[in-house]
Amino acid sequence: MNEKDQKYYKPDWQPENAGEEFAIKVVKGKSKSDYEPQKFKSIEPSVEDLVEGVLKNNRTKLAKTITLIESNSEKHHQKANEILKRLLDYGGKSIRVGITGVPGAGKSTLIEALGIYLIQQGHKVAVLAVDPSSTLTRGSILGDKTRMEKLSKEENAFIRPSPSGGTLGGVTRKTRETITACEAAGYDIIIIETVGVGQSEVTVRSMVDFFMLIKIAGAGDELQGIKKGIIELADSLVINKADGDNEIRANIAKSEFSNALHYLKPATKGWQTKAVSCSAITGKGIPELWKVILKFIEITKTNGVFEKRRKDQLINWAFSMIEDELKERFYHHKLIKEKIILVKDEILSGNKLPTQAVEELLNIYFKQSI
Repeated sequence: MNEKDQKYYKPDWQPENAGEEFAIKVVKGKSKSDYEPQKFKSIEPSVEDLVEGVLKNNRTKLAKTITLIESNSEKHHQKANEILKRLLDYGGKSIRVGITGVPGAGKSTLIEALGIYLIQQGHKVAVLAVDPSSTLTRGSILGDKTRMEKLSKEENAFIRPSPSGGTLGGVTRKTRETITACEAAGYDIIIIETVGVGQSEVTVRSMVDFFMLIKIAGAGDELQGIKKGIIELADSLVINKADGDNEIRANIAKSEFSNALHYLKPATKGWQTKAVSCSAITGKGIPELWKVILKFIEITKTNGVFEKRRKDQLINWAFSMIEDELKERFYHHKLIKEKIILVKDEILSGNKLPTQAVEELLNIYFKQSI
């Protein structure tokens, strides 16, 4: 065999008199001219495959379906719509809980404690955790699943972190569609953890049955409690971290907010917003919190508010999709993309007012769209 044909060679640092007992051999590398990269063609699952996988609660297929739903690709958009069309009849059978609160209030820890408790009660829990996207890099850390380490190991739990993509309201553009997919997979409790940016976080209210605001002791007194904003949209104020030396302060905060809530109009007809305290670390108060949610569901189903809210959510979903589609088409319109560059320069140079620029761009778009 020629030296060229041999697959191995002896290293140059091998002792001169070493025989065959010197076991080290070096595998020859291929020259650039000899290298032929292997071509692997990824096989995308079909619509039928993904629908079947979701209905059988195959978590890998469910995750792939959500990825399609969240994709901005036109090809994926059409495929996702077909999947959702087939899954729609299997949705709507869960209890949807929205959870928001300032950063550091312990939202993820509370969700994990509540999720594990619910699984122990025989429920299947899906958590849709929304992380804020950077305004600079457009990226997200997506670390909520790491925070919920125990819950992520549970067989009857599904955790999906998603970037907000700059969407206001603490949710992603596709949260509603993702809820439908999770419900079709058999998850009867859907928990949406929002970005947690504060008073502007209201979109999630139009997606859930029960809306929970997480607060911590020392966040304000009764006066703070009656200020308008996200508080008047909540069905429950949850004072978290009621443990150790902080338990007394948490219970005082609970009493103060309970008093303040009497001055506010309830977010849901027939239901008085309640303040409760709990500890996500010790689990104290978690069963009581779930009883509050169950009582809320019972009352709203009895007085018809639950069904009416679900119908209103469908209408909101439809019109929000119209707004998203119009925005997408506007900014991807060929003439608009070309004109925007010129319009920006005219605004900055002072040759055109922003209102004039807007009117000009809209006129171009609608004339071309007719």
